[in-house]
Amino acid sequence: MKLMMIEDNDSVIKMMKMFFEKEQWDVTVVKDGKEALELFEKSPDAWDMITLDLNLPSMDGMQLSGKIRAISDTVPIIMLTARDSESDQILGLEMGADDYVTKPFSPIALMARIKALDRRVKVGQKERQEKAEPVKGTTAESLEAPKEEATDGVITTDHFKLDNNTREAYLNGQLIDDLTPKEFELLRTLAHKPKQVFSREQLLQLVWDFEYYGDERTVDAHIKKTSPKKSNALAHR
Repeated sequence: MKLMMIEDNDSVIKMMKMFFEKEQWDVTVVKDGKEALELFEKSPDAWDMITLDLNLPSMDGMQLSGKIRAISDTVPIIMLTARDSESDQILGLEMGADDYVTKPFSPIALMARIKALDRRVKVGQKERQEKAEPVKGTTAESLEAPKEEATDGVITTDHFKLDNNTREAYLNGQLIDDLTPKEFELLRTLAHKPKQVFSREQLLQLVWDFEYYGDERTVDAHIKKTSPKKSNALAHR
């Protein structure tokens, strides 16, 4: 994995580099926000993961995240910050982060979250590559709505449509704009079983794909973040 660590705290850098190097990841450390943006602009497709501190010289991490996301809507971003309020988490996710980790954090937990996010990205890439391939053994049961249809990867209800091939979601025929990869996975999980009540722990394990060690409010923040986007889709009917 080629990872860019944007962080100006030497103790955090030293600690995490030991864990990254143990995994034999190719890690580049950048301590300045503007330098990180310039490096990313040169080769946006070269990076598999970004960890991003918020309190940076030259450019705030929130602003930097938005600029990175404007260049690439696929590179995974994990924010690392001492700002632990719910409003900061929502803002971080709104600016394009896929996950939000508050300091102090467990290095082992952060490693697990990086690996889980990387798995999710790779699964999405594989699914898009295979979207044109027909699926054998389709039964009538597998096509019952609202379920993900085996032949085209689409979930459809009377008012909602989710296309796993294009990674897009529609409400009453209107596209829900600017969904992050994590928001899409959350919607897909909920849409696949619309009558099931999920606990936060279940959603963390299903969507984040690992035993979660951090703040369970991450789920709340993602759900709150999708609400305005769904409202915008309704407003443009």
